Amino acid sequence: MSWSNHRMSRHIALAGGLALVITACGGGDSSPSPSADEPTTEVSATAAASASAGAGIDLAGAEFTVGSKEFTEQLILGQITIQLLEDAGATVTDETGLVGSSVVREALTQGDIDMYWEYTGTGWITHQGNDTPIAGAQEQFDAVKEADAANDIAWLDPAPFNNTYAIAVASETATELEIATMSDLAAYAAENPEGATVCGASEFLNRDDGLPGLEEAYGFEFSEVSEQELGLVYTSTDAGDPCVFGEAFATDSRIVALDLTVLEDDLEFHPTYLPALNVRQEVLDENPGLADLFAPVAEALDDETMLDLNAQVDVDGEEPADVAEAFLTENGLVGG
Repeated sequence: MSWSNHRMSRHIALAGGLALVITACGGGDSSPSPSADEPTTEVSATAAASASAGAGIDLAGAEFTVGSKEFTEQLILGQITIQLLEDAGATVTDETGLVGSSVVREALTQGDIDMYWEYTGTGWITHQGNDTPIAGAQEQFDAVKEADAANDIAWLDPAPFNNTYAIAVASETATELEIATMSDLAAYAAENPEGATVCGASEFLNRDDGLPGLEEAYGFEFSEVSEQELGLVYTSTDAGDPCVFGEAFATDSRIVALDLTVLEDDLEFHPTYLPALNVRQEVLDENPGLADLFAPVAEALDDETMLDLNAQVDVDGEEPADVAEAFLTENGLVGG
């Protein structure tokens, strides 16, 4: 089967689940908040304005070091970045797969890497130390971009998908317990504390915009917390052992593949998590064509596309580099 046909069949299989995942995690559009009024329209328009500008960018002689975090989506984004830079003539050192947001951010600020994809909510809450997110995807992006300018970090055009944190549960369990929202879960935990168990990766369990803040916002605590590798969280949640509930990312294809239900964040605790390439300002000043080079890449990475790319790695077992190469080729972003 060709990659294009494979992707088409993947979209057919996941399309119905995608709408449910995005609705549950952040409302009926690709924004993070159910109350947001099509906030990604302005973001997408920014990328569209320069969508054709990347053609002919010549980076011959330039050298870059590209980083990423360790999970699937970040590995794919890192490989997309590496291959696009190399296609433009640059020499690239691969430092993808760094463990933890703080580690990769420090690598950027210390000059050990030149760029990586970060999420607006993570930038605003984790890296810049704010307690409260900014309502609206465009507004959150503008705020984090402006704040990081003081740190000599440039945020390029964001992609219009929202990889927000969420809590998931096996769909049959959600139906049985009549739990659809985080407020439902808080009420359930108050009456059935022994059943309020959760699995999560280390970062989620310790971040202010992760479990501690979520429990505080909804006024409850899980009775048992199991720390696991992120990949195991989904299968543990599906099995209900050792946890009934689990950490999830909105664009993770395993939500659909395992038939998990994502609980609606009805108090809108989680901020927007639109991804954008973060570049050290010094590097961007020396290579201003980077903004135009990556604008059409960001534009092409919508919710459905990212869910599909993640599925090819997590469900089909393909390599992130191969998935990145096929994405760039299919969208005419390399080899022009």
